[in-house]
Amino acid sequence: MSVQPEITQRDLRSRSNEIMDAVQGGQSFTITRDGHRIAELIPLRRRRRFVPRSEFAAMSRTASDVSLEAFRADQDGTAEQETDDAPGPVPVTPGAVPAPGTVSGGPGPRCPRR
Repeated sequence: MSVQPEITQRDLRSRSNEIMDAVQGGQSFTITRDGHRIAELIPLRRRRRFVPRSEFAAMSRTASDVSLEAFRADQDGTAEQETDDAPGPVPVTPGAVPAPGTVSGGPGPRCPRR
């Protein structure tokens, strides 16, 4: 494991653009104040958006079999679950204008019209 370069708080302020570019490129730093190490500046781990076809194929070859019936039963069971905080259906009289803030009535007071 490589040693992280130490930079002072003052260097971080004065060279922030250069340092942030280095962090974006994978470099980590230890920040010091008055000669004492106080923080580490490390890049965030990025999640991959795509898996290469060859890697997906390799993973698929070693995956366990999935029962289609069990999978559908799990999906149906999940879809049928109700949450405690979900509002029930809003009855609408034919020809009536829904109140502002209801699902079909458009934006409510917190959501201005565009």
